Amino acid sequence: MRLVVAIGGNALLKRGEVLSFENQRKNMRASAAALAEAAGRHTLVLVHGNGPQVGLLALEADAYKAVPPYPLDVLGAESQGMIGYVIAQELRRMLPRRGIVTLLTQTVVDGGDPAFARPTKPIGPVYAEAGAGGLAAERGWAMAADGEAFRRVVASPEPRRIVELDAIRLLIEAGQIVICTGGGGIPVVERAGGVLDGVEAVIDKDLGASLLACNLDADRLVILTDVEGVYRNWGGEEPDLINRACAGEFDISAFASGSMGPKVDAACRFARATGRPAFIGNLADAKRVIEGEAGTRIDP
Repeated sequence: MRLVVAIGGNALLKRGEVLSFENQRKNMRASAAALAEAAGRHTLVLVHGNGPQVGLLALEADAYKAVPPYPLDVLGAESQGMIGYVIAQELRRMLPRRGIVTLLTQTVVDGGDPAFARPTKPIGPVYAEAGAGGLAAERGWAMAADGEAFRRVVASPEPRRIVELDAIRLLIEAGQIVICTGGGGIPVVERAGGVLDGVEAVIDKDLGASLLACNLDADRLVILTDVEGVYRNWGGEEPDLINRACAGEFDISAFASGSMGPKVDAACRFARATGRPAFIGNLADAKRVIEGEAGTRIDP
């Protein structure tokens, strides 16, 4: 089968961990075994999140006042290179004879997308308070709750087109494991004559993965995260794991916009567009999630 697998930030960083390179390498090494097993049986295309890394890069850039801060599209490109390098390196430890390619990927968005006026995408580290010690006011950040903590949020426009799609197809046909569309893709808008310009945003990686999976005619979209699947009444007294459901049964607004909401939305979009199932589950149980034995299966 051809699988598009989206791995969340937990593949590289556990919640609350210091955003060090060594922590990210260690966590990816643990994640690589499950991904390598899938690659041994299926055609594998990997999409990764980048929210914590982009946020850290933004903080580092802001700390050096001799130059203006780098825009988010540039930081997204930097994070794609860094994260793709770590994923590829750790996969090669498990699959030394397989070709693995990390491809910097741009995703076209609409410059008039209303998301630019309504930031929802969490980036950077977790803070104990909404004001983050004055950082929010000082830097003009929008902040939102992330569980019991807070994170900076930025615009997350709808992904419309993956610029390097033809190159991704060629790499797949050549038998490569492709790591692409990281962080949903580097956000760009298309000007007259096909000129592309970067924009200040971070695209949701699950929606980017869904678009990619549809474009690649994937057999399955698999979204791996740090929970067992999709729950009814998540955060309530009696959360109930949804083992299997149809896309039409979900009310996307019932799920948090900064976490499970985009995952459910992405899975439902893929199922409706292709007539094929999507899966959401725990990265640690990737094999069983891919086979439909664990997590949440979403049918058309």
